[in-house]
Amino acid sequence: MTLSNGRQYLAIPGPSVVPDRVLRAMHRASPNIYTGDLHEMTYGLLPDLKQVAGTAGDVAIYMGNGHAAWEASLNNILQEGDQVLVPVTGRFAIGWANVARALGAEPVLVDFGMSAAADPAKIEDALRSDKAHKIKAVLAVHTDTSTSVRNDMAAIRAAIDAAGHPALLMADCICSMGCDRFEMDAFGADVAITASQKGLMTPPGLAFVWFNEAAAAARETADRTTPYWDWKPRVRPPGFADMFFGTAPTHHLYGLREALTMIHEEGLENVWARHATLARAVWAAVDAWSEGGEMRLNLANPAERSHAVTSIRMAEGDGDRLRAWTETEAGVTLGVGLGREPASAYFRIGHMGHVNAQMVLAVLGTIDAGLKALDIPHGRGGVEAAATVIAGK
Repeated sequence: MTLSNGRQYLAIPGPSVVPDRVLRAMHRASPNIYTGDLHEMTYGLLPDLKQVAGTAGDVAIYMGNGHAAWEASLNNILQEGDQVLVPVTGRFAIGWANVARALGAEPVLVDFGMSAAADPAKIEDALRSDKAHKIKAVLAVHTDTSTSVRNDMAAIRAAIDAAGHPALLMADCICSMGCDRFEMDAFGADVAITASQKGLMTPPGLAFVWFNEAAAAARETADRTTPYWDWKPRVRPPGFADMFFGTAPTHHLYGLREALTMIHEEGLENVWARHATLARAVWAAVDAWSEGGEMRLNLANPAERSHAVTSIRMAEGDGDRLRAWTETEAGVTLGVGLGREPASAYFRIGHMGHVNAQMVLAVLGTIDAGLKALDIPHGRGGVEAAATVIAGK
């Protein structure tokens, strides 16, 4: 007998839960792509996307995932032989660096480990050492989905400025956009990227690149740019089809329209506050459980923790055991250990996008039951601690 029959809950850090309103918006016949309402609706997405990113710059939409956004962003700024400085705080910084290498750039890695945020002072030192200004950009991951490390983007911008270096600041916000506070212009980012399947609450398939005038100037001397990834025709399209280099991702656009409307209705400040509170509830539960066993949050410093995902360490093998139990016995799917060894000791909770208090409490209650069922040593009162946070006590 299993208690998992019923509606399953995917509590992984992306793809996140798609709201019913978004699903209904996508459930329609194929539209006319040559004229009419689709065009007006799509052009209307652009100001809302800029508002979510906090920028007056441009935004290009691509059919693709987060890896596509990596390539698109680099394709438009790199020249053969450029260097890029990459603060490493998780698996995805390394992935972005590998894309840069494949495009002919030389990544300069500054490794901060997998359980701490980047130190802006060390970034400043690395840039001061680059007397010839070979480093074209700093590739900084705002929130790494694998480790749940959140980096201080404004502080990294300040480090670039303090070094007197012309490097662009490029921000990977794939995990954080619409979850953690990110204000592109205020934080001093020149490029920001994300994808549709996390905080934007739309199925995987859309990638976004925001860029300012400094990044646009770099595009004029870039020699890696190819027709599909070129952002110029996408933001100044001579015709609607040029916005997507062909057929538009029609149904994803309808879903995105509804998701952005939901964010607008709630208010972006409220969206950020909701994510922050739910994240603190998760942390409170794990802190309570850690009192009687080996379970620990990956980040000791709360200021360095993501509000979208939490990475948790247990004894070797227990992460895998717990994930298997919650899915097969209770219908809750947790995220696999990613970017840490041994992977079987880790699991991740996604609390991003279309998520509320009862959903997070259900996940935490299921984890609590799993710990008991599997006789994994743990402290008591985890769910109560989370409920206290949510109650505002």
